Amino acid sequence: MQIVILKDSASVAEYGANIFIKQLQKKADSVLGLATGSTPVSLYQGLIAANKAKQISFSGVKTFNLDEYLGLEGTHPQSYRYFMNEQLFDHINIDKSQTFVPPGDAANPIEACQGYEEQIKAAGGIDIQLLGIGRNGHIGFNEPSSGLMSRTRVKTLTKATIDDNARFFEAGEYQPHLSITMGIGTILDAKKVVLLATGENKADAIKATVEGALTAACPASALQLHQDAVLVIDEAAASKLTDCDFYKHIEAENQKLMARLGL
Repeated sequence: MQIVILKDSASVAEYGANIFIKQLQKKADSVLGLATGSTPVSLYQGLIAANKAKQISFSGVKTFNLDEYLGLEGTHPQSYRYFMNEQLFDHINIDKSQTFVPPGDAANPIEACQGYEEQIKAAGGIDIQLLGIGRNGHIGFNEPSSGLMSRTRVKTLTKATIDDNARFFEAGEYQPHLSITMGIGTILDAKKVVLLATGENKADAIKATVEGALTAACPASALQLHQDAVLVIDEAAASKLTDCDFYKHIEAENQKLMARLGL
């Protein structure tokens, strides 16, 4: 697990965007795993800018989102399909028929979950998966107690996650308590994983992910098993790590090695 500690959220977004830009420059028909929430928005703005500057193209790209609220149609303003259209897809040269989000309005959600797994497999698997992290360590909507090898499935949201997301819903508006989410095993299948975290409110989750035990109590700790997982975090999110200077030193050495190898 590579730990990159940067000064602030803007630096985190820029660093994360550059990882995706390099991926698309290397492989124009990449399969991208995407995430919603406030953290990825600035990263998406970086990708939009790079696309408009013709540094990258999305014309041959397929995307798969982590999750969706169960019970919301894609046209609902709080659905993650709507979010992705607003924050990214409407602003780049991507074929929307090649952008996949778990169907929150599926008549048979169980079958839809299996179908999503089959779509990912048919696309050749995910080249690079973007993640955020919840205060309780969830990735996607894989809440604490999620199986570390779970696949795409219907998942009940915890009270902590419901409370955190309540700010996106109007008072009295229906807020789903169920979701469809990629499983932890599905996420671990991605060739590369990039997790972004900013702010002191994520510090406990980051400490548990990096320095804690591999446990279903902190779903993100499963990234300890991945051979190419990068955590890009700001100083506030890193504030509870035992030795931030050590992680910064290791990253500096990694950058020197990559420069020497021309990577």
